[in-house]
Amino acid sequence: MPFSPQYIDVLNINPNIGIGIQVPFTNANVFASTYNTNEALKNNLINYFLTNPGELPMNPLFGAGLRSFLFNQSNENTFFNIESFIRSKLTKVFPSLQIKEINVSSIPGSENSIIIKLNYFVPNSSNNGVVTFNFNV
Repeated sequence: MPFSPQYIDVLNINPNIGIGIQVPFTNANVFASTYNTNEALKNNLINYFLTNPGELPMNPLFGAGLRSFLFNQSNENTFFNIESFIRSKLTKVFPSLQIKEINVSSIPGSENSIIIKLNYFVPNSSNNGVVTFNFNV
């Protein structure tokens, strides 16, 4: 009988220790913390996609740079280019992340919006999730 052990991150053992910051910021004076690696990974992905390269001091290469697609036509060719762009960026920055599916589309009847849905997981762990971005112009 095959046995495939599951990796449990040591950061998930104590649920009282914060390991990241939640995005979007919800509290007026303090940051809300994340307490497990699944939440932290999701917030890191959101932060990565909402940042352009050069915006983060001391780390000028951090950021997806999706704004470079801002005024492109909303068609299948652009959606394919965005998907391949995201795949190449994620494999470099988040090497342990495996992509299940990336779906880039527009809202029917709205030419000025793009929806990016990323379904991901980390092998041998319980980290998985879906991140959805709505870009409305």
